[in-house]
Amino acid sequence: MNLETKAINPEIKDAFDDFLTAFDAFKQANDERLSQLETHSADVVTEEKVDRINRALDEQKRLIDDLTLAASRPAITGNAERKTAPQQREAKAAFERYVRQGDSSALEALELKAMSAGTGTAGGYVVPLEIEQTIDRVLAKVSPLRAIASVRQIGANTYRKPINSAGASTGWVAESDARPQTNTPTLSAIDFATMELYAMPAATQTLLDDSQVDLETWLAEEVQTVFAEQEGAAFIGGNGTTQPKGFLSEVPVADASWVWGKLGYIASGADGAFAAATPADALINLVYAPKQGYRANGTWLMNRKSESVIRKFKDGQNNYIWQPGATAGQPATLLGYPVAEAEDMPDIASNAFSIAFGDFKRGYLIVDRIGVRVLRDPYSAKPYVLFYTTKRVGGGVQNFEAIKLMKFAVS
Repeated sequence: MNLETKAINPEIKDAFDDFLTAFDAFKQANDERLSQLETHSADVVTEEKVDRINRALDEQKRLIDDLTLAASRPAITGNAERKTAPQQREAKAAFERYVRQGDSSALEALELKAMSAGTGTAGGYVVPLEIEQTIDRVLAKVSPLRAIASVRQIGANTYRKPINSAGASTGWVAESDARPQTNTPTLSAIDFATMELYAMPAATQTLLDDSQVDLETWLAEEVQTVFAEQEGAAFIGGNGTTQPKGFLSEVPVADASWVWGKLGYIASGADGAFAAATPADALINLVYAPKQGYRANGTWLMNRKSESVIRKFKDGQNNYIWQPGATAGQPATLLGYPVAEAEDMPDIASNAFSIAFGDFKRGYLIVDRIGVRVLRDPYSAKPYVLFYTTKRVGGGVQNFEAIKLMKFAVS
């Protein structure tokens, strides 16, 4: 997760320094554990010490992520502090009147003037661009897959992407040989439908009447985190009917039997665990499962528990294969590739697909329908005013070669 600030926040720097100190302590304790295993068996006290420091590393990493997210969140300032074009000021003033008082006349006039598809009380009104951009920017920070996948904005409910799953065949011939017809490219299309994601924050009329309350900030902060959490879960395991289709909802097959339309997997070598001997070998096999063109931009995706298990592994040269980021705000690396943490990835368990690796920018597509809408409802939950806030988003695998999974099984 990269910071958008020019200088590292001192609080983040201090937290990252503490993290590096804890990682050094972890390596020393784990080296002691591995040394004991080579001679007899690891001492219980040593095992507990390694696990305790490992859990502390997870908590320290979570603190760094929270501080980084807070530092990168764009601030929304009041109207008086911004210089905007007259049309933007007019739209923002009309939206504020609608939110505070329920007066939609100015918004209707603006949408009519702009030939907008606004539907008034049936579908709400499009929020000012500043709020939508704030929500989208925070979504990119909180939703790990959104940060590494391809994102496309569309103006319709469905995006159709043409796919060439097999190119034209070729062959060598001598000068006088016959030239038989070759196979033609296989063209198909994948449809990415957008699904409705909603939140319904409530406010009292007293709050809305308070002119000191920045309604833009309030509304954006109410919905941005819950939107990101719902998206993150759907992009990984969504059902594809009422949610975007998560990549773990695709049909998995052993990578040796991979065909287009399915996701290939590599086995960990043990049921619900890594193999006891040379556990890092399975991770190396997963790195080399995608073709080189996808491997060059590869990223790991796993949850924090899986990462804490891998943190103990070494390669054949006695080097730890997991390394913290070079600076605060930079991702950790595993075998030289960045690690994206997604808490919605499954824990390591029997037959679980707990780790993914590949070029997610080429492998997974997220489609956003332009516009976040708000419908004001002062009737359903008196004395509160509800704000039914919606955005339409879809997603799914667009290239089945680019992403590979690890199955925690013998085969």
